[in-house]
Amino acid sequence: MENYSFYVLAIIAVVVAFYIIKKVASCLIKSIVMLAIVAALAYVWYMYYRA
Repeated sequence: MENYSFYVLAIIAVVVAFYIIKKVASCLIKSIVMLAIVAALAYVWYMYYRA
């Protein structure tokens, strides 16, 4: 019976870890996209005012 409780706890831990990683990765991807947009806008602004 102890093995079953271990497997249940392991499955719960994997599900919780997957959920947390999904949330963090989603936020990380949004941050990377936002940084790319800001970098592109800064590049366009620099090229426009350099001329």
